[in-house]
Amino acid sequence: MTTEPGCPAERGLALRSAWGFVRGNAWAVVALSVLLLVPCFWHGHIQAGDLGSHIYNAWLAQLVERHEVSGLRVVRQWNNVLFDLLVLHAADALGFVAAERIAVSLAVLIFFWGSFSFMGSVSGRPPWVVTPFLMVLAYGYAFHMGFMNYYLSVGLAFFALAAAWGKGAGNWLCALALAALALLAHPIGFLVFVAVALYALVWRNTSGLSRIALLFLAVLVLVYLRWLLTVNVQFDAEWGTRSWLDFLGQDQLKLFGRRYSILAWVVLVWALLGAARAIYHAISHGQKPSAAERISLEFYALSVLATLCLPENLRFAGYGAWAGLLVSRLTLVTAVFGLLILASLRLPRWYFGGMLACVATFFVFVFQDTRTLDRMESNARALVQELPFGTRVVAVASAPAGWRIPFVHHSIERACVGRCFSYANYEPSSLQFRLRALPGSFVVQSNFKAEAIAKGDYVVQRSDLPLTSIYQCDPVDFTHLCVATLEAGQKTGNPK
Repeated sequence: MTTEPGCPAERGLALRSAWGFVRGNAWAVVALSVLLLVPCFWHGHIQAGDLGSHIYNAWLAQLVERHEVSGLRVVRQWNNVLFDLLVLHAADALGFVAAERIAVSLAVLIFFWGSFSFMGSVSGRPPWVVTPFLMVLAYGYAFHMGFMNYYLSVGLAFFALAAAWGKGAGNWLCALALAALALLAHPIGFLVFVAVALYALVWRNTSGLSRIALLFLAVLVLVYLRWLLTVNVQFDAEWGTRSWLDFLGQDQLKLFGRRYSILAWVVLVWALLGAARAIYHAISHGQKPSAAERISLEFYALSVLATLCLPENLRFAGYGAWAGLLVSRLTLVTAVFGLLILASLRLPRWYFGGMLACVATFFVFVFQDTRTLDRMESNARALVQELPFGTRVVAVASAPAGWRIPFVHHSIERACVGRCFSYANYEPSSLQFRLRALPGSFVVQSNFKAEAIAKGDYVVQRSDLPLTSIYQCDPVDFTHLCVATLEAGQKTGNPK
């Protein structure tokens, strides 16, 4: 067991320590990074929910900058834009197929190595033992929902926390620079950095009863936040109905159906068994919990409490859309803290074999289901190629029952790149992204009714025409798509 968390980083600049680690473990770092990126290259396109919308809207932004389309504008924005900027600039140089793989691969590497660095800084040793589970987490719920700006922001936040853990002005300057990038990607990552850094700063400069008081104060703040969001109706908060057992971090593995739920519980039980065995061994040998173990447990407990105290959805003034799935996103951070506990313990040797079995099963499942989604996008691409350039389409596609990843229709939007316009594109009207719709825009509806249109229940008005529907037309095979020209009075998802 270590005596204090973050011992190696405290001896000098975090950047120097990181470079020394990379040089000393170059082959392991390269091999692990290459293995980590395999899911970004095993299909024709990366299947990750909202990612298709990011790629499509980067194409629209490109058209706006080239003055090749009207009814849209690009605004300056200080958050929720970093991933989109990466895609756009990479596409300007290399095209959208390469840009997609480059930007997503970079996001995956930043999340993985940012989390790895943070856990290493806190535990005082490289967390090699939990890297298989960390690889799974890198391709969990947040990734497959396509929350790329949030995902990138969390990775940058953990890099910033790793730097700040080393103390000293130089490390803090580095941390603040990384935190600024996290804010450019998404506000949640920046807030995670601020909250964890502040708590850690106070914790490491106190002891005894003062640390207990700090923990109690953090609990009070979270409880007060829940009360505040409950009584202030302007936030229009919606609270989740899931059990607290679903907020322990393992829900990030629940993706495409029931078999993922079973695997998620197996992983959680395996993690608890490993932790219990390590704790029992330490107690039986008269060892007291290290500082790393104590603060890791506090991080995890407070993160679980935060997910219990926050709403799943809320609305801020000035935005046309929800700030949604907050708790479902934040369990990604909870899961990293859970892995931090494991990384701080001395796990038994037999633990690694069971971990690899769980990881292999997960990626086999993911390969199978994303291959199915890739087939649906290929079908959409074939249909789109038959349409005249500039056709306004509505992509209507629902995920199979039991899937937790509902945004399968965004891959149809990506198929439109270079060919057609998605009328139900939600980003321009949500006011949360750089691309904004102007009133009366031809290429996209400017009022926030995209969700109803994309669900297929929307009744087409004459003002919406001309409009073409790409919809699921086979009750057995959800990847089979058809195309039909819509008329007034028809539903977008059922033109017959």
